[in-house]
Amino acid sequence: MSESVGHLPHHGGPGPHEDRRPGLPRQRRGTSPQGFGRYPDFDILEQADHWDPVTRRVVLDRVERVPPIRLFDEREAATLGAFCDTVLAQDREPRIPVLAMVDAKLHARRLDGYRHADMPSDPQTWRQVARRLDEEAVRLRADDFAAASQGIRDTIVGRFAAGELEWEGLPVEKAWSVVMRMVLSAFYSHPWAWNEIGFGGPAYPRGFARLDAGEREHWERPAEFEVDPVADVKERGLE
Repeated sequence: MSESVGHLPHHGGPGPHEDRRPGLPRQRRGTSPQGFGRYPDFDILEQADHWDPVTRRVVLDRVERVPPIRLFDEREAATLGAFCDTVLAQDREPRIPVLAMVDAKLHARRLDGYRHADMPSDPQTWRQVARRLDEEAVRLRADDFAAASQGIRDTIVGRFAAGELEWEGLPVEKAWSVVMRMVLSAFYSHPWAWNEIGFGGPAYPRGFARLDAGEREHWERPAEFEVDPVADVKERGLE
């Protein structure tokens, strides 16, 4: 969709909005975005008992307590929700509630502490992006971005990512970086995304260890690491 992701390998899998069954197996344990992933027998939430209580509550809240939309109005939420689903190729349930997580952060003013001198605040940048996306959709004969076909959404988002849109008063490449920074941060902070990529979850208090070849020969795998997602994906020829 953009040059920033064009280098990533597909390993013979489907395109951004195609059925994932030909390329990825259905998740068998736990949940992954849309129910498919490279590590179908990996569920990071099975490790929750190893986390300290504060970490466990923070992570579980991301699944169990999805925040309501409070900053964006109904139309902005519809447009920005469609945008998040498009850039993340979340075409079906279960979806990670990225926009709700972004909205909660913006509403609480938990910002990064910096911004481009020629850009509005992050909340206003998001609102302007919503309005400009709707305007682009109207130019392509859709009612708005949320109501547009997937093809129209892909076209608009592709041009947005490439910096090809001309939005007066809003530097489009910087706007893309602002919204995508928050989109990706929200997505990859969610345990469903950890299942999809085989991430081992919070390192504290148990920690991670990198062993050389000699150490690995004499290391007994703890029971909680019964499924090695890296070995599993290699055995199935996906890497």
